[in-house]
Amino acid sequence: MDYKKTAISILELVGGEGNVQNVIHCMTRLRFNLQDQSKVERKKLEKVPGIMGTNISGDQFQIIVGNDVPKVYNAILENSSLKADSTSKKSQKSKNPLNAIFDVISGVFTPILPAIAGAGMIKGILAIALTFHWLTATSQVYTILNAIGDGAFYFLPILLAVSAARKFGSNIYVAAAIGAALLHPTITALLSAGKAVHFLGLPVTAVTYSSTVIPILLAIWIAAYVEKWVDRIIPSMFKLIFVPTLTLLIVVPVTLIAVGPLGSIIGNWLSAGVGALFDHAGLFAGALLGGTWSLIIMTGMHYAFLPIAMNNIATKGYDVIMPSMFMANMGQAGATFAVSLRSKNKSFKSLAMTTSLTAIMGVTEPAMYGVNMRLKKPFIGGLIGGAVGGAYYSALGVKYFILGGNAGLPGLASFVGDTFVLAALGFPIAFAAGAVAAFFMGFEDVESEEEQDTTTATVTNTVDTKSELVVAAEKVFSPLKGEIKLLSEVNDPTFSTEIMGKGLAIQPQEGKVVSPVTGRVTTIFKTKHAIGITSDNGAEILIHVGLETVRLEGKHFTAHVKDGDFVEVGQTLVTFDMEAIKAEGYDLITPVIITNPDRYQTIEPVKKGNINAREAFLALQ
Repeated sequence: MDYKKTAISILELVGGEGNVQNVIHCMTRLRFNLQDQSKVERKKLEKVPGIMGTNISGDQFQIIVGNDVPKVYNAILENSSLKADSTSKKSQKSKNPLNAIFDVISGVFTPILPAIAGAGMIKGILAIALTFHWLTATSQVYTILNAIGDGAFYFLPILLAVSAARKFGSNIYVAAAIGAALLHPTITALLSAGKAVHFLGLPVTAVTYSSTVIPILLAIWIAAYVEKWVDRIIPSMFKLIFVPTLTLLIVVPVTLIAVGPLGSIIGNWLSAGVGALFDHAGLFAGALLGGTWSLIIMTGMHYAFLPIAMNNIATKGYDVIMPSMFMANMGQAGATFAVSLRSKNKSFKSLAMTTSLTAIMGVTEPAMYGVNMRLKKPFIGGLIGGAVGGAYYSALGVKYFILGGNAGLPGLASFVGDTFVLAALGFPIAFAAGAVAAFFMGFEDVESEEEQDTTTATVTNTVDTKSELVVAAEKVFSPLKGEIKLLSEVNDPTFSTEIMGKGLAIQPQEGKVVSPVTGRVTTIFKTKHAIGITSDNGAEILIHVGLETVRLEGKHFTAHVKDGDFVEVGQTLVTFDMEAIKAEGYDLITPVIITNPDRYQTIEPVKKGNINAREAFLALQ
């Protein structure tokens, strides 16, 4: 690759150097923050030699390069006035407030979803038990189980307080104390007694804080500023006592007097507005939301629905918004299935079938980005399928009980309740609608394999001849203890569509990465989340701990080797704090990729299920 030529092409096609606010790189990608993403010429970029693909994540435009990304990055810096890992210029426009809000909502809600999902599942099971008279609402068994299921929702403000404090950078225990004060039985009794309440002469509005969302988010946002302000004015020797004391004394009364009532009003208005939309225009509302949900996800705006859905589940016991996400996914899965039926290109037909199956299981990125959006019309067919499914759900009043479950077939458990059968029928309806729409709309097929072969045969033969001379068959051992997953299960199209190479993924059960081969560390990224190793036999291996963990900037990771170190099988490379990383909302699934797969005839898994570190993992031949 001519790195200089590639770098110049990249700068030109992202809208020129003037359109670049900031560029950094991780183990495999260039990550651009741009003034205006509409200036990017993605199709031309993806044809530049050395570029494997592109991706958009929030405000960040990513170019997937692979192992050569440091060299391309350096070439960009050498051929521009951009600075290394720093902002070249401030944006000419302020950060989009909506993006900032969605980023906060995502960062706050993601860590607590497992608790909400588990509690919601219990509430759904209890609903079934009552429906079929397996339990009575007055039994002691029901009372205990209901407390287990309802606890996370009743004390939701405390869970949100801790998560919000992590996001805003304030003390999580002080935040929890704020939430606990609002839920204290004495305060609850005082506000629900029906009498006027005052604090230092100021009126306190009667608000019920249990199961609420927006009041505590506003309270902790204010607390973060109050805590920092108090910390600046209090001498160091008194900080431990007076910073939390003053924060509590300021924030809790302000919340009771002003913030809480305002947040409660906003939350009730949002829930009431969405409820009214579905009550008075149910079929239309469901069709609109189901038909646009895929577009909403692409913009990141789906996070705006999380507080509303969570409030609905906490107060009503169910939600009618989130089912649209399932219907949108099934519509995209059906459209991709139609592509697999109509495409004449054997390899693309296989890709479409595979990604259709992964979309059914709830991982839609490969189907959307790799197939449907690439062909355009099938993506529209998928939107139609989502609209049909959404209309069906809203017309029959399908209820969603468990927030945070998989948005595919495994997520059917989220609908456990009195409308479960109707919910299950919606899956094939949306899938079939998307498939039929995409099939009859048609699309311009990708070029045939024969045409591709004539342009790539010479290159492929050259690589194969070289590989036979350089690379020997070998076994790659597991770098982690955990559960083996297929790459198609990784919620990142860079890995799931095998752009980077072939391999498997591991869901870690222990925070330690060991060397899978005897060889040399070719790259350990400065954020320590990704390691590249070349074995003595020539296999090039990438171990990428978690998804988007580059954003942690090395926090919670410890490197035990450096670039160029010789390592043996089982030698510790990196350790990481699993719980801390999960608490910050990151998925720890770890792809283990052979990045030079063209040098092998087969790359096969050695076992399935759980695996220990240093067990045989992949066979390369």
